[in-house]
Amino acid sequence: MTIRDTPEEWEIRATATPFTGNKTSVRTDDVVMPDGTVARRDYQVHPGSVAVLALDEQDRVLVIHQYRHPVRQRLWEIPAGLLDIPGENPLHAAQRELYEEAHVKAEDWRVLTDVYTTPGGCDEAVRIFLARDLSEAEGERFAVEDEEGDMEIARVPLGDLVRGALAGRLHNNCLVVGALSLVAARDGDGLDALRPADAPWPARPFDH
Repeated sequence: MTIRDTPEEWEIRATATPFTGNKTSVRTDDVVMPDGTVARRDYQVHPGSVAVLALDEQDRVLVIHQYRHPVRQRLWEIPAGLLDIPGENPLHAAQRELYEEAHVKAEDWRVLTDVYTTPGGCDEAVRIFLARDLSEAEGERFAVEDEEGDMEIARVPLGDLVRGALAGRLHNNCLVVGALSLVAARDGDGLDALRPADAPWPARPFDH
């Protein structure tokens, strides 16, 4: 038996968008429950994201240290960013984020895993890529702004990230999921068995 998530959509009696922000919005749906009652559900509508676990030849992961205002913490994270363009190929977005945040390029790309970050309150879908065969990007560095202007970049052994996550010292969703998924992939069928970088992504269909 193969377990898998399945598409399903319950009846919506009414919907509204009480808040629209710069990148996301909040939607309120009146949803019909299995017993016929109607319950109101509020959730954030999100364009989707990509994240990159960039692994070098010394088994170190490229990480950034960035302030995150909602949680009032400076978190260690892997490069990530929004899918700003509807239908954008997520690989292209991931390559852009790796360049903009770390000035690094990679020759080998695979899909590590796909996740919904907080499906109880947000429809954000994230595709986490594994990037290998790293090198410094050519040309000038991307001009960062806002929180990114204060970022610190480092390369940390994969094992240190796994231990940090399990000890409660590291909390970023994509970093934790990415690091643990990489270890699981190695212990399982191997990295060559990971999906190709252009694998279908039903949560955020894209143009090839």
